[in-house]
Amino acid sequence: MFKQTLLATVIVFIVWSLIDFLVHGMLLTSAYQETAYLWRPEDQMHALLMSAVTLVFSFCVVSIYSYLIAPKSVSTGLKYGLILGIGVGTAVGIGSFCYMPIPLCLAGAWFGVNLVEITAAGIIVGYMVKEPATQIGGSSF
Repeated sequence: MFKQTLLATVIVFIVWSLIDFLVHGMLLTSAYQETAYLWRPEDQMHALLMSAVTLVFSFCVVSIYSYLIAPKSVSTGLKYGLILGIGVGTAVGIGSFCYMPIPLCLAGAWFGVNLVEITAAGIIVGYMVKEPATQIGGSSF
């Protein structure tokens, strides 16, 4: 199952990176420009660190499903992704609005993008990560 977990992590990382590029790099550009006083200048942002954070979080989301969630199916993955997406979206999007002077529309966008990304991750792991083979007499098949 470790190989499935690693492969699913890579796929989730790629999907999240593409969504982040589209949402944060294109769709929300004007919202970020309006709140430029909150952000580092682009030349001081840590793109490599952000990619590392995304990779670690991808691995955590996939590993929780792989090793702690049963039964494994696309349906279970979808439910897992929706529930986790609502939780993370609320914490990141709405939670940030509570202590940062960001517009409510930006907080809502952060909620939405987290919900979409983590739901997509749930579907991906539900499709890619399968139950381990049944053990009979010490061998698996």
